[in-house]
Amino acid sequence: MSLIVAVIALFISIASYIVTGMKQKGEAGTSSSTNGLQLQAYERLVMLTERISLPNLISRTIDPQLSAKEMQMVLSQNIKQEFEYNATQQIYVSKNAWNAVQNLKDQNLLTINQISNVLDPEAKASDLSKHLLEVMMNQKEKALHTLVLEALNSEAKKLMN
Repeated sequence: MSLIVAVIALFISIASYIVTGMKQKGEAGTSSSTNGLQLQAYERLVMLTERISLPNLISRTIDPQLSAKEMQMVLSQNIKQEFEYNATQQIYVSKNAWNAVQNLKDQNLLTINQISNVLDPEAKASDLSKHLLEVMMNQKEKALHTLVLEALNSEAKKLMN
């Protein structure tokens, strides 16, 4: 874990140095290349949001032979891995956009853990999946992943104008 933090810190330092150096030199096209990096970051965060949305995550990871507790571990590990893989994108997007993605991750982990904890100890992966999807379907408001996608898309479109 500390290695991941060190790598992320190194990447942020290098990226910051490059961006600062480009601004100081006043190179032509800096704004264009920065916008390109920002758009790519928003694209990656949209993909992350899609991948960790509960319906997509469940359909990608379901294994009927697993217990509910094992499925809980699989879902949680997938979310954490996807998030860690895309953590460096936060340097290119707004704080609000990054917070929205972070909140989605945290909310999904909380939902998975809460539902898993109320299931029978002998419950199967399909039981956990079914309950998670029922919670999603019974929400009165839009699903959180949909709101995050809308926010990311809106911010990316602002960059293109």
